[in-house]
Amino acid sequence: MPHPHLVVSISGHGFGHVAQTAPILNALHSLMPQLHLTVRSAVPLAHLRSRIHAPFAHLQSVGDIGMVMSSALDVLAADSRVVYQNFHANWDERVSNEADLLRELQADFVFSNVGYLPLAGAQQAGIANAALCSLNWFDIYSYYCGASQAAMNDAKPTVDEKIAAQIHSSYACAEAFLRATPGMIMESLPNVIPVAPIAEPGIDRRAELNRQLHLSHNEKLVLVSMGGIAMRLPMESWPRIDGVRFLVQKDWQIEHPDAIVLETLGMSFCDLLASCDVLLCKPGYGSFVEAACSGTPVLYVSRADWPESSALIEWLERHGTCREVTRQQLEQGNIAEALASLFQQPGNETLIPAGASQVADWLAKRLVA
Repeated sequence: MPHPHLVVSISGHGFGHVAQTAPILNALHSLMPQLHLTVRSAVPLAHLRSRIHAPFAHLQSVGDIGMVMSSALDVLAADSRVVYQNFHANWDERVSNEADLLRELQADFVFSNVGYLPLAGAQQAGIANAALCSLNWFDIYSYYCGASQAAMNDAKPTVDEKIAAQIHSSYACAEAFLRATPGMIMESLPNVIPVAPIAEPGIDRRAELNRQLHLSHNEKLVLVSMGGIAMRLPMESWPRIDGVRFLVQKDWQIEHPDAIVLETLGMSFCDLLASCDVLLCKPGYGSFVEAACSGTPVLYVSRADWPESSALIEWLERHGTCREVTRQQLEQGNIAEALASLFQQPGNETLIPAGASQVADWLAKRLVA
């Protein structure tokens, strides 16, 4: 009997979708080591392989649009509307082609975080399917493009409302929408199943970092990450903060006396996060949950217009240590006072994420059914 084939779609809209999905696939591989796994994603393959430890075939794919962004903090709503209109202009044909591809792959189950086209294609092909995420593009699109649930049921819906209805149907017709904690409420979806937080915490290797970087025990390390969406901070103009060093990504090419290129350290991002004194980031699922599970305080920049933010922040305030700075403070590097307050706060008890094993068990039962 052939081994079951799980086809997984992972959104390329930031790295949080990978951070949610990879621990599940790793746990599932432990349960079903012979599982045939295909990952479809626009996320760079190197990043996928750094997170997903199970063997998998890879297909470059765009199963969703997300939102068009000018930076990690700025949504271009008008541009997004145009892209969505183009994507949905031939929706029936697009879904039919997706169904044909999934049949060719001989998929037994389609698991999506959180592209809706793979779900729609699976539903047309009669293939079992489910979604998992802390957000969904129906709620995000409706927020920015003004499509309400009530208006979708009008006799003559607008283009935006028709698009929203197609997105909503893709999610609502899945076997389940597994909503990761913390996450949006998703009141409009009838098939939501809340699951526990999902993360794969790293190992605290601070002693190694101190030796490698010749740091004293009093020096602090701040890991800077904008979550996989292009946004370079102008750190060259930041003032120096006594006793603080910053870990930054290589492609930013930061020239600051206290900047350290994280790729030169030979450690995974998760291990660096667990080893640093503070994570500096935007509100995002992977950043917040991994930090809470590693016991690492978070300094985050305000992002009030992103619908998911409030749920993430409220959760982190309960389960982690955090403080907010304004965008102006971040761009000017005016963060010394906020960092000092985080350094002084006692650490919370680290959270043990149970969501990955919970979802892996759920999937395993369906793959052997």
